[in-house]
Amino acid sequence: MSTHARRTIGALAGAAVASFALVGAVTPASALPWGTPASASVMPQREPAQPGPLLQCEDLTGFQFANTEIIAASTVAAGALTNGGEPVGEHCRVQGAMNKRTSPVDGQTYSIGFEMRLPTDWSGRFLYQANGGTDGRIAAATGAITGGQLQNGLQMGFAVLSSDAGHNESQNPLFGLDPQARLDYGYQAVGALTPMAKELIVAAYGRGPDRSYIAGGSNGGRHTMVASARYADQYDGFLAVAPGFNLPQAAVAQLWGAQQWAKVATTTSNLETALPRQERQVIADAILARCDRLDRLVDGMVQNSEACQNIFDIDRDVPTCTGERDGTCLTLSQKGVVSDVFAGARNSNGDELYSSFPFDPGIVQPGWAGWKFSSSVGAQRDPVAVAFIFSSPPEDASILNDTLGYALNYDVDTQAPKIYASDGIYTESAMSFMTPPNPTQLDTLRDTGGKMIVVHGASDGVFSPDDTAAWYQDLQAAYHKQADEFVRYFEVPGMGHVRGGPATDQFDGLTALIDWVEYGQAPDRIVASARGDGNPGGVNTDLPTSWSPTRTRPLCPYPLVATYAEGDIESADSFVCANSSVGKDNRDSNG
Repeated sequence: MSTHARRTIGALAGAAVASFALVGAVTPASALPWGTPASASVMPQREPAQPGPLLQCEDLTGFQFANTEIIAASTVAAGALTNGGEPVGEHCRVQGAMNKRTSPVDGQTYSIGFEMRLPTDWSGRFLYQANGGTDGRIAAATGAITGGQLQNGLQMGFAVLSSDAGHNESQNPLFGLDPQARLDYGYQAVGALTPMAKELIVAAYGRGPDRSYIAGGSNGGRHTMVASARYADQYDGFLAVAPGFNLPQAAVAQLWGAQQWAKVATTTSNLETALPRQERQVIADAILARCDRLDRLVDGMVQNSEACQNIFDIDRDVPTCTGERDGTCLTLSQKGVVSDVFAGARNSNGDELYSSFPFDPGIVQPGWAGWKFSSSVGAQRDPVAVAFIFSSPPEDASILNDTLGYALNYDVDTQAPKIYASDGIYTESAMSFMTPPNPTQLDTLRDTGGKMIVVHGASDGVFSPDDTAAWYQDLQAAYHKQADEFVRYFEVPGMGHVRGGPATDQFDGLTALIDWVEYGQAPDRIVASARGDGNPGGVNTDLPTSWSPTRTRPLCPYPLVATYAEGDIESADSFVCANSSVGKDNRDSNG
């Protein structure tokens, strides 16, 4: 049973029922049973957004909203910002804060800091830019969602909001000591900011947004998926990239993984010595040897990932060292650790703690190594997130002096259950405030005409695409195989966490979402490009030198896979999105 399925029927069952009761009451299809096929209910088609001019900027310092302070409002000239070599148009930058308070628990002063950028030439759309990591920083509200994105939301005419999710950078990670800061980080900042941002848009343009979107990658993808369950009535479109929607579980798995790597690391303080790039290349080459041709073309990419998992065997396909490690083989101990890590974290009883990961040649990239070997023990990532943000009660602050030791000595049997715990101070567990209340119950999104696109890299080193695929399978089951009428999932072969890897990682998810929400054009494929030399969005240094710098491939809605048909092997036009069995049949006929 998948992590998602276990969580749905177990720890969060009560929250799921409560969420259903609330959501069902506000939709036209409220009388229908949960998971009624979409065709049996009304799925309204949203009208396209209409453009409009900015009416005021500097005077927005006088904007009034409950518990909100506008700190500054100023005009930013056209060209003062650039993206992809192109100037960003004139816009108004508004800075402010909401819900300022002093914590009764840690004595710190907290608020939800935010920035809005309001374009002079407005498209009539609002974009909540959900940010990543542990938040705490107000990233520029340009509407940048992924590293491979060419045009950002501000260039596309969105009014864009960015926030710190309720704490500032100096408070990371100890903001987790404050129970309200935890809730703001998890979901309540989005709930507080959304109506305020829409009212600020009214003040700036004389009317509210015609269409509202929320998008982000990593933790921003988690914010987006949480919003699809909690705030579906506030948004029309959702774009989640590499979503860590089970983030507390993934963070625990990172600590568990560090312990596995330490078993074969030659230097414990440098876990990458367990599997350096040269040895990861050996694995990647073996994956390609078995799986590259599954899509009818040998091109250094594994499009048919599910079929690959069925035929790739690390014990059989990767050379075993008969002597010392020399970069051309793996020892039996290394193979055992790699197999365990990719199979997914488990406790001593064999109970699943987090999802498995797929074998993909993108493991060669430095970003994959960074998540597996550095972030899993680092002072700014998984150890402190688990200790202070996700554990109830939080750990002692002394662990900040030795996060490596904390990670390597973390007891998943006794400490991991703390992500499901709550008490009189921390009234919601991490698995309650960080995750969608019930990620397969999206009736409000469906019945209001909302749409969601989820994208995940096959070589994400921290959040597993297996977990995302399992969620989508469960969603399809809940909606009688008709969930693709309002949610579609796309996997990017070779791509790491949010970006990078030997992949075509540049794609326009926002336009695909707009076309679906406002024009009824469901994304049957999204064309993705490699970011080779000369790419205006920035070069991806993980690309093999043998690839065309302008290679394109279609991203296909799961479970379809890109399969070569005929024509230019570097062009997406030469591929079709087909059932994965097509590639499997071809493998059999080609040996």
